[in-house]
Amino acid sequence: MKNLYDYSYEKLQFHLVNAGFKLYNATQVFQWLYKKRITDFDQMSNISKHLRTYLKNHFTTSQIGCFTQQEAEDETVKFLFSLDDKHLIETVWMHHYYGDSLCVTSQVGCNIGCSFCASGLKKKTRNLRVSEMVLQVLKAEALQNQRVSHVVLMGTGEPFDNFENVMDFIDIINHPHAFEIGKRHITVSTAGIVPKIDAFAKRQSQVNLAISLHATNDALRSKLMPINKVYPIKKLLDSAKRYTETTHRRVTFEYLLLKGVNDSMKDADDLSDLLRGLNCYVNLIPYNSVAEFNYQGSDLATQERFYKRLLKRGITATLRQEKGADIDAACGQLRIKEDE
Repeated sequence: MKNLYDYSYEKLQFHLVNAGFKLYNATQVFQWLYKKRITDFDQMSNISKHLRTYLKNHFTTSQIGCFTQQEAEDETVKFLFSLDDKHLIETVWMHHYYGDSLCVTSQVGCNIGCSFCASGLKKKTRNLRVSEMVLQVLKAEALQNQRVSHVVLMGTGEPFDNFENVMDFIDIINHPHAFEIGKRHITVSTAGIVPKIDAFAKRQSQVNLAISLHATNDALRSKLMPINKVYPIKKLLDSAKRYTETTHRRVTFEYLLLKGVNDSMKDADDLSDLLRGLNCYVNLIPYNSVAEFNYQGSDLATQERFYKRLLKRGITATLRQEKGADIDAACGQLRIKEDE
C-alpha cells in the first residue's frame, strides 16, 4: 500500500476526488496528519466512516525508526533513522539565533562523489520517497518535542537528482494545512545539475537555492567535485544568472574552506572576480574533518581573513558557525560508522 505521507495536498485531492470523495476531505486528512499528528484512521473523527475505511484499505501511515542519535555540546543533534528496507539515513537538528533548522537527506547514498564528503563513500542505492523525507521532519520534531522553523535539503544525496519527490516534499512542508514552513525558510542545495537548476527556476518558487561551488577554477573544482566535468563553472554560473533573472531571487554559493587548498587571499580575490555582478552571496563553511580523507578545515583566523577579504571586495558573505564538531556531524559520517 502507498504511504499517505507520499501525497502532496494537490495529489491527495486529485486521488480522493477520483475515488468519489470531496475536495475538502483532503483538507481534513492533512489536518489530522500534520496539525494533530494522528496516524490512526479510526481516530479521524470528523471524516465519514466510508472514507476512513477507504483510507485503511488503500494507505499506510508507517513511520521511520530512530536507530541512534548523537548530541553535540552546542546542542546540535544528529539522528540516524532506519527505513522500512533497513537502510539508514541521517538527519541533523541545528539551533540558530533565528530558530531551529533541520537538515534533511534526499537519497540513500550519493553518486556525486565529492572528494571531501563522507556521503559519497556509500554510492546511491535509491531515491528517498516523499514520505521518507516528510517523516524525517515529523520524527525529529517528535524526538525534540518542538517544531523546526527552517528546513534545508543539504543532507546525504543530491536533491535535484530526486527532483519531483523533493518538489512534492517542499509543497507539503510549506502547505498551510501541514507544517506551514515559509518558502523563504526552505533551502535546496545542489552540487550544480544545470538542467535541474533551470527547471527549478521555471517553477517560480520562493524557495532558496544554494549551489556548492568550493573552487574558482575548473581544474580544482573538478578535483573536488567530479560533476564539474559535466557542468563546468561557466555553465554553472550561466544557470545561476538565469535563475536570478527568472525568479528575481539571489542565489547562495556555498564555499567550503579547506586548509591549503582553496583558502588563500588569491582564492578570495578570484572568487570575488568570478561572482561580481551576480545577484548572490557566499556562505563560507568550516570543514568538519572526515577520517577517510586528508582534507583539513581552515583555522579560524584564515576563515575570518577570507571572509573580510570578500566583504572588502564588495561580495556579500556569511561565515557559517561550525556545528557539531564534537560528533559525527559531517554528511555521511554517522551512517558510515554504523555500517562498518
